[in-house]
Amino acid sequence: MSWRPQYRSSKFRNVYGKAASREHCFDGIPITKNVHDNHFCAVNARFLAIVTESAGGGSFLVIPLEQTGRIEPNYPKVCGHQGNVLDIKWNPFIENIIASCSEDTSVRIWEIPEGGLKRNMTEAVLELYGHSRRVGLVEWHPTTNNILFSAGYDYKVLIWNLDIGEPVKMIDCHTDVILCMSFNTDGSLLATTCKDKKLRVVEPRSGRVLQEASCKNHRVNRVVFLGSTKRLLTTGVSRWNTRQIALWDQEDLSMPLIEEEIDGLSGLLFPFYDADTHMLYLAGKGDGNIRYYEIGSEKPYLSYLMEFRSPAPQKGLGVMPKHGLDVSACEVFRFYKLITLKGLIEPISMIVPRRSETYQEDIYPMTPGTEPALTPDEWLSGVNRDPILMSLKEGYKKTSKIFKAPVREKKSVVVNGIDLLENVPPRTENELLRMFFRQQDEIRRLKDELSQKDIRIRQLQLELKNLRNSPKNN
Repeated sequence: MSWRPQYRSSKFRNVYGKAASREHCFDGIPITKNVHDNHFCAVNARFLAIVTESAGGGSFLVIPLEQTGRIEPNYPKVCGHQGNVLDIKWNPFIENIIASCSEDTSVRIWEIPEGGLKRNMTEAVLELYGHSRRVGLVEWHPTTNNILFSAGYDYKVLIWNLDIGEPVKMIDCHTDVILCMSFNTDGSLLATTCKDKKLRVVEPRSGRVLQEASCKNHRVNRVVFLGSTKRLLTTGVSRWNTRQIALWDQEDLSMPLIEEEIDGLSGLLFPFYDADTHMLYLAGKGDGNIRYYEIGSEKPYLSYLMEFRSPAPQKGLGVMPKHGLDVSACEVFRFYKLITLKGLIEPISMIVPRRSETYQEDIYPMTPGTEPALTPDEWLSGVNRDPILMSLKEGYKKTSKIFKAPVREKKSVVVNGIDLLENVPPRTENELLRMFFRQQDEIRRLKDELSQKDIRIRQLQLELKNLRNSPKNN
C-alpha cells in the first residue's frame, strides 16, 4: 500500500491575506517613533486612531474609516497629554469613546464627535490619576460597560469605574513592569506577563493569583486567552534566543502543553486570536509577514495554515472588531498595519475563498456584539456573564450611545487603604540610567549654550576694540 500524506479537513486551510490598494490606505501619517512595545493603533467600525510623533507632549490622530488617502499635515489631533502616549483603546460598547495612557502618569477618556475632529482636542471628558509612574497599558473589560484596566510602571494594575471616575480595585502582585494583559471570554480572569519572567492568571476583583508560571526556558512577552477553551497562548524567547510560542492549560501552569520555535529573528511576536474561527495570527514587530494557524482541541493543538508576506516591516497592528468586517467578501479578520518608513497605514484583509455570494453562516457564527452584559456595580459585586452575541447576517447598525462623565474633585487616590500617589516603588536600574543620560544631555546642552554665549561676548569685545581704535574716533 503506497504512503499518502494526511491532509486535515479545514474550511480555513486556504485563507489568504489581501492588502488594500494605495487609495484605500491612510497616507502621510507621522507615526510615532517611540520604541515602547505596543501597537500604537486602535480601530473600530467607525474610526482609526494612530499615535503620532509630536513635540512637547503626546498626541494621536482619529480618522473616520471612510476618509482614506493622504492625510494633511495640519489634520486635527487629540493632544492633551503632557508626555508620550503609550497605548490607546476604543470602548467596545460606545464607539466614539477612546482611552489613552501616557508617560505623564495619567489615563484619559476622550469623546470623539460625530464625523471626526474638526479642531485639535485638548480637553478629555475624564482625567484619571492613580499611578505614580508612567502608564504603559490600558484594556477595557470585555463584558462590562465603563470598567477600564490600566497597568503602570509602578507595577500595579488599577481597575477604574468610569461611572464614578475613580479606581475601585488594585492588583498588586507583580514585582516588575507588566508587559501584557488579556481577558478570558467573560472577563472573570486576567492573564498577565511581566518583566520578572512570570506568567500569571489573576482573579481581577480580589487580586488573587490563581496560577503562576516561572518561565525560565520560555521568557514570555505576550499572552492571549484562547476564547472559552481554557487555554492560554504566549509568545516569547527560548533559552537560545529564538522566537517561540507556548500553549498552556489555564488551570495548570506548571508546564506548557506544547512549545514551538518560530524563527531566529529578534522582533517581538504579537499574537491575535479569533475565537469565532479558532485561528491564531502571529505578527512580528519589524517583520513584513503574518503567520496564521488553526487551534484544535487535541494534539498537536496548533496546525499551520499559511503566511501573508510583505516587504514592508510593521511597527504595530490594529484589529477591526468582527462587526466591522465585510461579510459579503468572506472577510474573517482585518489588520491595520503601521508602516513607519512610509508614514502609511495599510489595511490587510484575511479572506476565505468562496464562490457563493450568499451569507456564509459556517464562517460567521454568533459573535460578541456592542451591548454590555453587565453594569459596573454588577461586575464588582461578583457577577460573571458571557458577552451578548449578535449575528452579522443583517449587517452592522451604528449605535448612538452617550458617555456621561462623572463630576468629581481632584483628591488623594486611596485603594485598599493605600494612597497610590504617595506609595511610590523604588526606581528600576533602567529608569535611573535613563534619568542619568537625560541629565548628561541637559548638562551638555547648557555647556554648549554657555560656550556659544562666551564666543559671542568675545566677538562683541573685539568689535568694540576695533571701533575705539578706528581713525574716525581719533
